[in-house]
Formats: sequence, C-alpha cells, structure tokens
Amino acid sequence: MLKKTGAQTVLMREPVSIISAAAITGPQEGQGPLSRYFDRSTEDMQLGCKSWEQAESRYVEDCIKLAIQKSGLLDTEIDCILAGDLLNQSIGTTFGVRELNRPFMGLFGACSTFGLAMALGAMLVDGGFYQHVVASASSHFCAAEKQFRFPMEFGSQRPPTSTWTVTGNGAVVLSREAKGRFPRVTAYTAGKIVDLGVNDASNMGAAMAPSAADTLIAHFKDTGRAPEYYDLIITGDLGHVGGELAVSIVREQGYCLKNYSDCGIEIFNRETQDTHAGGSGCACSAVTFSGYLYNCLTEKRMNKILFMPTGALLSTTSSQQGETIPGICHAIAIENEVDS
Repeated sequence: MLKKTGAQTVLMREPVSIISAAAITGPQEGQGPLSRYFDRSTEDMQLGCKSWEQAESRYVEDCIKLAIQKSGLLDTEIDCILAGDLLNQSIGTTFGVRELNRPFMGLFGACSTFGLAMALGAMLVDGGFYQHVVASASSHFCAAEKQFRFPMEFGSQRPPTSTWTVTGNGAVVLSREAKGRFPRVTAYTAGKIVDLGVNDASNMGAAMAPSAADTLIAHFKDTGRAPEYYDLIITGDLGHVGGELAVSIVREQGYCLKNYSDCGIEIFNRETQDTHAGGSGCACSAVTFSGYLYNCLTEKRMNKILFMPTGALLSTTSSQQGETIPGICHAIAIENEVDS
C-alpha cells in the first residue's frame, strides 16, 4: 500500500514509537530557560579534549549511549544510527560513533539534520527494515564559528540578526515494538530547497524562513489539517528574525499560526544571554526536542506537535564564491495515542 499522500507527505502505517530521548548541552544552554529538561549540561565546552571538534564528538558519543541506556535496550539491539552535524565530512558525528560498533548512516541537512534523521529512521522502522533506530544530531558553537566565520580568538563582532550555535547533542530511539504508550511519529513532509536570494550568512533565519513556510503549507495541503490540529507547531532555528518572517509568509497564504514557536527562540533568554536572534545549529532542534518537547509529550502536556527543523544549505566555499543561501525544512508529526 502506497504510504504517500499529496505531493510531499508520507504517513506511517505502523506504530513508530519514540521510546527514549537524551539531551546533553554546553554551559550556555544550561543557563537558559530549558535547562531543567536536559539530562546534563557541561561546565565547559572543551570537555578536556584537544580541540573543539573532539569535544563535539564526545557530546555525540555520550548522548547516544545515554539515549540507548534510557531505552532499556542493549547496544547490540540498535539496528542503525542515523546522525550528522555541521562540520566538514561530518567529523563530529563520525568520530563520535566510531566506538559504538553499530551500523551507521551519516546525514547532512545542515541544521535540519535531526529532523531528517528522525524522518528517515521512522520510515525505516515503519517499512519493517529495522526494529530499533537511533536518530541524532550535534553542533558546537566554537567548532562552527571556526569553520563558518572566524576563530574565537579573532573576537569578531556579531550583528543583531546572527544566531548562536547551540553546543550539544540530542538523540532519540525509534522503535517498532514498544511496551507502554510513547509518542509516535505519524507523518513526514519532506521539504524542498527554497532560495529567495538571501546571501547574508549572518542572517540565516531570513534565508530559511521561506522553506519553513513552503513545507508547512505543503503539510497542510497534503494532510487536510489546519494549524489548530496541533498543540504546537515549532520550527528548528529560525530565531526571532526568521520566525517572524515565516509566520508572515504563511499568513499571506491564509493560515494563522497562533500555536507557533521556534527552538531557537525557546532555548535561550534573548534579554539576559546576549544570543542576539536566538539559537541555531544541528543541536538547537535536537536538544530542544530531546529535552523539552519530549517531556511535554510524555507528560501529556501536549499531544500533537509538528516538529520542523530548518537548515541553511551553505558552506564556506559557496559563501566565498558569492552564492546565495538555499533553505530546507522537514516537518515531522509526532502524536500521543489519545484515549477515545
């Protein structure tokens, strides 16, 4: 039976349960409004490693191990790990999972990688290919700054539209067979690349906002759902600037988002933490979901969430060559089984 509905959406026919989640962050995130939802926030960002990149790999390894431990499964019961990060050749993830000795699929979707991992993992489970899958994503403020902008020692000035790359890793375990009731991935709307010509690497929220709006509208059209179907519609890391722009674009198409937020807005306190437009990076949506949103679902404070990680598909090479910034957004519907 074909599971695709509409132009871009697939529906999960089998229960794809999220049986555990883990979030480990850096100190900045541990001082933010979501700190109590994280499993651990480290006191420093280098973790005793020789480099920022090695520290990111440590976050990856520790968080995935914790997610598996919380699921009650053995490491050998994990059929595959789907994960990625922002670094060249995904070295943060690659070196983070190399000691875990599990099948691995490395992914790149920029800051949308966690959503991509969850969606592909859910389809693999729903299709009967795997029984237990880990979806994970990481980023590190200092490693990302060094690669995409300037080394920390340079002390460059950040414009108001810039966002703060979240340090940490988020991971979930997806399962075909689960005891008890867990939140379930029920639908996935794959995003299209949307590029409206933004070329300011310090304003990635504006570059990604059109793709978020495009995916959201496609999801509504494919499923016949209205915004009110969900308790929360939350994008990945548009921040304050991109979030306002996305809401405006969707409003022009006739949809009013009264239940909207953004992980980049939720994770930091804009007034006290000097993070400018908010949070970003692969870990932004990963730790916000694996900590805060998963808690909301398991405690039934929310029963239906449309989770929409966004990504700016740029590189240092494309920026230096004057290219614009393509955006991408993947939408994952996550719902509790509600008693009738």
